[in-house]
Amino acid sequence: MNAPQNPSPRSGWLRSLIVAFPLLLAPLAALGAEAAAAVGEPRGTDAKGVDLSVRGEERAILTSAPEVPPPITRKHATKVVVELEVIEVVKPIADGVEYLFWTFGGEVPGKFIRVRQGDLVEFHLKNHPGSKMPHNIDLHAVTGPGGGAASSFTAPGHESQFSFKAMNPGLYIYHCATAPVGMHVANGMYGLILVEPVEGLLPVDREFYVVQGDFYTTGRFGEEGLQPFDQAKAEAEQPSYVLFNGSASSLVGDRALQARVGDTVRIFFGNGGPNLVSSFHVIGEIFDKVHTEGGVLANQRQVQTTLVPAGGSAIVEFKLEVPGTFILVDHSLFRAFNKGALGMLKVSGPENLLVYSGKEVDAVYLGSQADAGSGSEKRIADLQAQVKTAIASDPKIAGLNKNVQMEKGKRVYMQTCFACHQPTGLGLPGVFPPLARSDYLMQDKDRSIRAIVKGLSGPITVNGKPFTGVMPPVALADEQVANVLTYIRNSWGNTGDPVSVDEVRRVRAESAHQ
Repeated sequence: MNAPQNPSPRSGWLRSLIVAFPLLLAPLAALGAEAAAAVGEPRGTDAKGVDLSVRGEERAILTSAPEVPPPITRKHATKVVVELEVIEVVKPIADGVEYLFWTFGGEVPGKFIRVRQGDLVEFHLKNHPGSKMPHNIDLHAVTGPGGGAASSFTAPGHESQFSFKAMNPGLYIYHCATAPVGMHVANGMYGLILVEPVEGLLPVDREFYVVQGDFYTTGRFGEEGLQPFDQAKAEAEQPSYVLFNGSASSLVGDRALQARVGDTVRIFFGNGGPNLVSSFHVIGEIFDKVHTEGGVLANQRQVQTTLVPAGGSAIVEFKLEVPGTFILVDHSLFRAFNKGALGMLKVSGPENLLVYSGKEVDAVYLGSQADAGSGSEKRIADLQAQVKTAIASDPKIAGLNKNVQMEKGKRVYMQTCFACHQPTGLGLPGVFPPLARSDYLMQDKDRSIRAIVKGLSGPITVNGKPFTGVMPPVALADEQVANVLTYIRNSWGNTGDPVSVDEVRRVRAESAHQ
């Protein structure tokens, strides 16, 4: 048997430390719990599984684009009740063109939802009794099967409910995921949900909500009437329209975004798709900060154009230094100038000649959108109403029909023709022939129709002056050709009879065999 040994001073010190260590950690653990509570981190659950970090309850403030709900100021997580209704509704997609949209909240994009990291979101999805289709919702902010789609399949006239924890901060797309998913999204069923980080976002002066989407109609861009969805175009990824906020006129004219010199602007930008990637750009501005792919970190600075994938998002921020009209585009430019992906940010305030001393010319960028929201649609409606009144009393209404054609034709001209032939119709000397008081144009109606539908090349003489160049065929519907030629033949000193759709069809058919 070994004799007992006396403990060394070192072993005694170790025993003392082991005994005291839990007592030393207790205050630190308490501090950690307080810190976690301060930033809204979960503090566990009680015996019934209730999240102890969630305190109170509030109803979510939902807004229609381009408006954004106010920043969240509370410093704790709460239960947020979101109520969203699916509505299938016919709305304008462009001037004179209507489309049956499937929507979250009656608008495209759907309502903007703003919550805080750690919030418990109780989601109520209602499907209006007038709907023809069942719908659901997939929120990319949800951690769970289908992003909520598996729990929210809702028949017309019914309501579904599910809950989720807003665990990950960021800007997320939500969309319908009912089969056929592509068709539901292509009809406008998407929006954005922002999960603010616990520390919030840095304050700015203006926040805006913009979402791009591609739409597939049987008719070409601008072809009037109620346009049905075209499955073949959707599968081929050949949209008739690429739009901001569901309409070619949603962010132009009287509907343009508004700000002042000195403001810092934040745009929450999403891309609902279903197919195209967006090259988001603001003409005349540089993004000071970009949160790529909707993340909470501003990981890029001084950016000209940012890519936003279908089903993705970005947050861009910039300060306004000078007044003027700044143009929002998808920099895949045929989408902007020929398919509608164009908006305006109008900035008022004092000039700053040290930053910019040039002259602003909206028409260079705006095309037909320059007139959008300025009363053109109302003038057409008024003229059409006069036509109906005239029909009742006098069948000879050619004059009023001509006025309607001219008003519609002006919009086509400002989209398609003005850059070469100028808004005054004078063209460019030696380069593009004038349309104003043009003998070449007015002498032969069929020739003018043929120039649009088939194109024109080689030397011509206009008002005694030679011109040599190439005018490619213009991709316009027959009605658009008739309207724009009626406008041209009766503007800038020209006087002529209207061009009919039947005349365009005849010339187009004859040209096809030449």
